Amino acid sequence: MLLTTQTERKRIFGSRRGLTLVELIVAFTILATLTAMAVPLTKYKIRRERERDLRYALREIRTAIDKYKDMADQNQLGTQKIDTDNYPEKLEVLVEGVKAQGAVDKKIRFLRRLPRDPMTGKTEWGMRSTRDDPKSNSWGGQNVFDVYSKSTEKGSDGTPYAEW
Repeated sequence: MLLTTQTERKRIFGSRRGLTLVELIVAFTILATLTAMAVPLTKYKIRRERERDLRYALREIRTAIDKYKDMADQNQLGTQKIDTDNYPEKLEVLVEGVKAQGAVDKKIRFLRRLPRDPMTGKTEWGMRSTRDDPKSNSWGGQNVFDVYSKSTEKGSDGTPYAEW
């Protein structure tokens, strides 16, 4: 049975159309409250993801430095400069590669590319050599013993990212 007349529709559905002003205000207030609660959670989640990415990038670079040191100690990378203590002279050596001992055209690469620092958004890392103070923010230039983030921010645990 089709409702065709205006009076039949009014009888079944009533004469009410749309929302009242009070209903709109209540709905908007609820929506604003939910949005206000979601923003801090989103910021926290983004920060945690960046911290996780930083830990991964630092682990990746430090592992490559350790592999370079191990191979240099075993004399698989040819003769090393005396000042370097068998560590790479710069980070780019890990990407460019080093000619293997006794091989004609074989280069050993330790990284495909330098990871991006998620805190600064750049591939520039702070470096420390074996002769530097462990807490220093300046690089002596002899070798690359360790890397750190150049960010001045502090992590969620309160320690600066440069100390991770």
